Amino acid sequence: MIDFEPKYITFDCYGTLTNFQMAEAARHLYGDKLSAEKMAEFIEYFRGYRLDEVLGAWKPFREVVVNAVRRTCERTGVPFDATGAQGIYETVPTWGPHPDAAAGLARLASKYKLVILSNAADEQIASNVAKLGAPFHLVATAEQAQAYKPRQQAFEYLFSQLNCNPADVLHVSSSFRYDLMTAYDMGIKNKAFVNRRHEPLNAAYEVNEVKDIPDLATQLGL
Repeated sequence: MIDFEPKYITFDCYGTLTNFQMAEAARHLYGDKLSAEKMAEFIEYFRGYRLDEVLGAWKPFREVVVNAVRRTCERTGVPFDATGAQGIYETVPTWGPHPDAAAGLARLASKYKLVILSNAADEQIASNVAKLGAPFHLVATAEQAQAYKPRQQAFEYLFSQLNCNPADVLHVSSSFRYDLMTAYDMGIKNKAFVNRRHEPLNAAYEVNEVKDIPDLATQLGL
């Protein structure tokens, strides 16, 4: 059980609530050009370059994705398809929620104010949030913050918009790299790791592990 009553439950969106499908989009673009082994390698480099692209000054998410595809192509010797890379970016608003998300969010919304902090472009996020079917008190994006997670500036923007501090929130994510490590450094004591199996649990960051969003509601006594 999570023995804490937050003023806000703050969520990562892509990967945690919304089914993150960058790898599938890359396979659609390059899968017929690469062997299974080379495709797996491409996806891993693409993942790493996306993280690297968000660590500096803010740039549009379109550039983050396209640059990451280009750098991955350069590293793997695959011809870069600029139109295809743009197509990967354009798939993002079509992504729907994880099967458990809507039911779990509905339970949580019966008691708590729900908030999203997402590495999203404003032009994309509304479609993804609408598919979650939940009332969100605030949806904050990297574009608004002019910084991507895992940079602390993104979280500082969130706190300024909510007029709260780290002690007031329960932050929920399926990613240590993008969210939970920074949340720990920011002094957010109450954190939940939704184990979607794309990153391993790291207990050093003092998280409550949950299997899905309904499990989070259960651990909060709902």
